[in-house]
Amino acid sequence: MITVIGSINLDLIGDVARLPAPGETVPGSAFKTAPGGKGANQALAAARAGAPVRMVGAVGKDSFAGDATALLRSGGIDLASVHERHASTGVALILVDEAGENVIAVIPGANGTVKAGDFAHIELAAGEVVLLQHEIPLDTVEAALDAAREAGAITILNTAPVRMEAAHLLAKADYVVANETEFDLYAKALKLSGKDRPARMQAFAASTGRTIVVTLGGEGAIAVTPAETFEVKAIKITPVDTVGAGDTFCGYFGAALLAKLPLQDALHRAAAAGSLACLKPGAQPAMPTAREVDEVLA
Repeated sequence: MITVIGSINLDLIGDVARLPAPGETVPGSAFKTAPGGKGANQALAAARAGAPVRMVGAVGKDSFAGDATALLRSGGIDLASVHERHASTGVALILVDEAGENVIAVIPGANGTVKAGDFAHIELAAGEVVLLQHEIPLDTVEAALDAAREAGAITILNTAPVRMEAAHLLAKADYVVANETEFDLYAKALKLSGKDRPARMQAFAASTGRTIVVTLGGEGAIAVTPAETFEVKAIKITPVDTVGAGDTFCGYFGAALLAKLPLQDALHRAAAAGSLACLKPGAQPAMPTAREVDEVLA
């Protein structure tokens, strides 16, 4: 079982010719909604990878809650631990211009109410996977990391979005997944030694005994354990929309670890899934199925 403890959002997306300046109103050409939130995205990716998944999170008692969880529900994810709160369902307000540039404001809403008590009833088993991010209160993330370690579960911490006050949490996770920018910022906060990123990754792994995975966009990913370094290449594609690629990587990586794949194979599968997620617009709708990943790897 993969337990995802994280955010659930509804994305409100408007297309505009250009992004407005402060105080300016610009006309838009289209509007759509899409389920999102890093927790929900990663849960759906893990389910599409073929893993059994349960989601721990919170939504509001409002009309957005159903839309925000629709694909999780249809994807067969256990939502018994998704709680209804009096706060609004979390939303991301997104404006996208004709060049693909965007501005985003995220209102956490119910995501800010997720607490340790929301997963206290779950009996984690050794070898299960717990997947976390930084879009819920950090004390909840820390409590989940501690509970999972006590149970012998495998923890994956995706360090997005960057929150410098969370730097100390990285050493508590079995696997840390960060993109290049995120890792560089945390490396500075943690005062990691080394003249370049690979050296600082080695410093992190050596000092913590954990594994650090840095995703490199279209170039793939690199992982450093206390003993070894692994590199995998991404599939060469012409991207349509890169939103959700990182979340797809995390979900597939968690599913591969649950299936006890060797680290190199887990990285390869996750990188392939992340690439395929860039071939369609949107985050959750673009996430590939296990069969699609199998076909491209074959």
